[in-house]
Amino acid sequence: MENFVVSARKYRPSTFTSVVGQSHITTTLKNAIKNNHLAQAFLFCGPRGVGKTTCARILAKTINCQNLLSDTEPCNECESCKSFNASSSFNIHELDAASNNSVDDIRNLVEQVRYAPQSGKYKIYIIDEVHMLSNAAFNAFLKTLEEPPAYAIFILATTEKHKIIPTILSRCQIFDFNRIQVDDIASHLQWIAEKEKIETEPEALHLIAQKADGALRDALSIFDLIVTFSSSKVSYQQTIANLHILDYDYYFKVTDSLLQQNMSAGLLLFDEILRQGFDGHNFIVGLSEHFRNLLVCKDEATTKLLQVGPQVQQRYAQQAQQASISFLLSALNIASGCDASYKSAKNQRLHVELALLKMAHIPSVIQAASLAASPEFADLKKKVLA
Repeated sequence: MENFVVSARKYRPSTFTSVVGQSHITTTLKNAIKNNHLAQAFLFCGPRGVGKTTCARILAKTINCQNLLSDTEPCNECESCKSFNASSSFNIHELDAASNNSVDDIRNLVEQVRYAPQSGKYKIYIIDEVHMLSNAAFNAFLKTLEEPPAYAIFILATTEKHKIIPTILSRCQIFDFNRIQVDDIASHLQWIAEKEKIETEPEALHLIAQKADGALRDALSIFDLIVTFSSSKVSYQQTIANLHILDYDYYFKVTDSLLQQNMSAGLLLFDEILRQGFDGHNFIVGLSEHFRNLLVCKDEATTKLLQVGPQVQQRYAQQAQQASISFLLSALNIASGCDASYKSAKNQRLHVELALLKMAHIPSVIQAASLAASPEFADLKKKVLA
């Protein structure tokens, strides 16, 4: 039986071109290699799962490649590339600072730096989670980091740049990695699905991408989970069932009931949501996000801010036409207040229900306010006062 390899490892980028959503980093690194402007130390920082360690490995592989391609990518055919791909390169050393964070660990590393590479041009030291080093270890590392041998290059990676002492930061060329955009993650998942011959629905992939919160590794882990759960098919309904996410459809139904001032329908829908095991706080946060999306759809220029699939985007556009800006702003204000005070409420269910009742009365309040501002009402008021 063939061993299963998770997608995050199986489809880990091996070239700069295959890195997702970090073109500002990869372009700079490729230009540095092409123009021979390599720094002595790099610091890759950013959230988890965005490609810091991956880019560090690609950089280490590329600068030792003996036959660089015209687009400054590794050839994957020379001895250096083959040894790297087989994890047997003597020129590339990886250190996990989370478990090797003492002064002695750094002293051993400094001792290794003294020896030049037997083959190849550079010796590269990748130190992951570098913020976990102790202050003493940082201080022991300073001199070597500032004046390393010409053949030594250090690549440090961290999720918490603020924990690294300023004297280390000043000796490194710093690269800030971005959270990966939802569309980029969804496109990459679609590409993997096609490679694996897996059926997918665009809404399901967008949902996975949103749940990943900008981390591609998280998205791939969720994708593997859904594929295992649904037997090689990733559908929207199976995704929301497995991830225990409230369906968009509920928010559309609740908003329709509020616009129609149907308080009973709104309360019954909320009761149905609670009976399915969803939390009232998550519901009110999701409803706030729904109102925000409807506001975004009010103007074609801001529609691109919606991070949903095309079918759901069409539904948002249709409902946005039915809801006035006054209603959406008032409802969003009530929902935000409910969210802020939810945890301190003694009866949390009643707290959300009261917010829904207030929202259901917004259309009549708006209608009364517009009537009071009309010229006919002003004339009537004058006659009554007279």
